[in-house]
Amino acid sequence: MKGICVLGSTGSIGVSTLDVVGRHPGSYRVVALTANHNVQRLLEQCLRFEPDYAVMIDERPAAELRERLARAGQNSTQVLSGKKALEDVAVLPEVDSVMAAIVGAAGLPPTLAAAKAGKTVLLANKEALVMSGPLFMAEVVKSGADLLPIDSEHNAIFQCMPAHYHAGRPAPEVRRILLTASGGPFLRKPLEELYAVTPEQAVAHPNWVMGRKISVDSATMMNKGLEVIEACLLFGMPPEKVQVVVHRQSVIHSMVDYVDGTVLAQMGNPDMRIPIAHALAWPGRFDSGAEPLDLFGVRQLDFEPPDFERFPCLRLAYEAVRGGGTEPAILNAANEIAVAAFLEGRLRFPAIPDTIAHCMDAIPAGAADSIEAVLEADRTARAVAHDYIARL
Repeated sequence: MKGICVLGSTGSIGVSTLDVVGRHPGSYRVVALTANHNVQRLLEQCLRFEPDYAVMIDERPAAELRERLARAGQNSTQVLSGKKALEDVAVLPEVDSVMAAIVGAAGLPPTLAAAKAGKTVLLANKEALVMSGPLFMAEVVKSGADLLPIDSEHNAIFQCMPAHYHAGRPAPEVRRILLTASGGPFLRKPLEELYAVTPEQAVAHPNWVMGRKISVDSATMMNKGLEVIEACLLFGMPPEKVQVVVHRQSVIHSMVDYVDGTVLAQMGNPDMRIPIAHALAWPGRFDSGAEPLDLFGVRQLDFEPPDFERFPCLRLAYEAVRGGGTEPAILNAANEIAVAAFLEGRLRFPAIPDTIAHCMDAIPAGAADSIEAVLEADRTARAVAHDYIARL
């Protein structure tokens, strides 16, 4: 059996990962689970999977988890706390695969540590790659780590790439990548009505069940912008060869266009257990628990180009990947602060891209040649974003 560490086990990706793992008890042993603050869910996961380690960011919830595990008679799990503990469990010798599912910049250090240690990294945290870019990919190549994308779109591209594909290296026979997007909940909403959008409306995705932050990113299409940056890095493609295609049904999860005119597409129901199961079983396949696709029920597939006026976050992401260096880290940090302010009712929906654009204009991009440089750009962008939002 392979040992797995799930970074962010109480989020939607972590829960889906453990659902798939639970269907194949002879394939994986859960070595470590980590969470931010959801003690109840992590307790339930520890009682079921009996990991060697459980990590919580802060000591107070960690102490509560220790106490509740002891009361339940589960003494085999060692409970740790702190950001350093996330990195420690990700590089344990008994860990073969790391599911990197911590949302946002917080996932970068443990994910990078896993890549440096040569683990099989199941990458669900797109921000880690967006922020550190070439630095992250260089560590993957240097250590010989296997990097398997979990985002449904990047996993679809991965499945459609030629057999000799290696992470970060371009495939000359690929003409372009067609990255599909649902368009989120506001694809047809009149632009003047976006000023009155509420957080509840923004997180109500028409096709996918996701966390609140990523649901807002889908509504602004920043999620797709981050995926453009990620695709350029994962597949060694320039941004002009990564084309976003709005596909409302979310049946085709992405496509690869070859120089001979062939277009390969990966299809399936909108269920994250499909790409998770693909990565867990790779290079084989096993049951994900997802329902098979009913083509007769689909009936119709629609495609259209994205509207950059409606979705300025997507335009900003293309600008960031072209700018390079720490520009994507600035974009990502500003977006995290803006989305948090929107979810807390402190910022109007259209001001999310305004905040990001302000930070990109105000902060000079530098070289992303070290983790310290990336994290410094992240800190600066967060401070500038906070100040901008406070002045609005």
